[in-house]
Amino acid sequence: MKTQTFKVMGRHVLLTFFALCMLCSGVRAQLNPDSYAKSCPSLGQIVRDQVTIAMNAEKRMAASLIRLHFHDCFVNGCDASILLDGTDSEKLAIPNLNSARGFEVVDTIKAAVENACPGVVSCADILALAARDSVSLSGGPRWRVALGRKDGLVANQNSANNLPSPFEPLDAIIAKFVAVNLNITDVVALSGAHTFGQAKCGLFSNRLFNFTGTGTPDATLETSLLSNLQSVCPLGGNGNITAPLDNGSTDAFDNNYFKNLLQGKGLLSSDQILFSSDLAVNTTKKLVEAYSRNQYLFFRDFTCSMIRMGNIANGASGEVRKNCRVINN
Repeated sequence: MKTQTFKVMGRHVLLTFFALCMLCSGVRAQLNPDSYAKSCPSLGQIVRDQVTIAMNAEKRMAASLIRLHFHDCFVNGCDASILLDGTDSEKLAIPNLNSARGFEVVDTIKAAVENACPGVVSCADILALAARDSVSLSGGPRWRVALGRKDGLVANQNSANNLPSPFEPLDAIIAKFVAVNLNITDVVALSGAHTFGQAKCGLFSNRLFNFTGTGTPDATLETSLLSNLQSVCPLGGNGNITAPLDNGSTDAFDNNYFKNLLQGKGLLSSDQILFSSDLAVNTTKKLVEAYSRNQYLFFRDFTCSMIRMGNIANGASGEVRKNCRVINN
């Protein structure tokens, strides 16, 4: 019901969120929600329709698409470099290899956009719109996406290998966000994207049996969830088996993720440390508690954080790729 109420509030709230975020984030002057108003007026509907089709085929795809946008923006800025094929492809970096998914969906969206507006819309903008629609179609907030990005000309596999990791301590994760001009609120709000989707056993099995060499499981992991995960991901088992990131609310974009953290039910170590680590007391814990109580607050801050993340620049000129997987020449 809370999500429905948020949606009924409608356009006024959407515009208010965007105006607030424009003021607080310093959105790049060349980015504008109306960039394609004349050159590709049907863009928004085309992307939304294709994301809807993909989600109808597989609910998990919503989380996969927003993860692509996240992993793109943290490497070279939001320039669709993650979509490039080749020997230096970011797809081959450890955080993405056999993990990042949704590339075929982006190809399908791009083909539909090219059919309507050839040579106009960048793959980076398509990815930003697809991420937004993945959230809103899953029950989360909808915001006006600033557009006008160019597609990068090179991938950066080395940088992709340095993406924020589920195995890192909180101070290292915060430092990686600060390095791209994001703050602690962004760390917590964007982590809230783990309110839908799944993760492979290999990303959290370190918590289940011999955490940090102690010979025992992670003490912050709630006992019933621990038992369930140990059966799903037995010692020496298949690391590619998946479990829900948000226990009890797998496909919905809501604030249940933060409620889980208060109960020790965060799946990844990087999730639970937002509430349970020593550093969290003076950095992230209060935000986790606030979002667990107030879904509207989470939606507002998540919207602002997505706009700020989408504003990460690559500092280089680019192009509008005809095929998202290769540069034009």
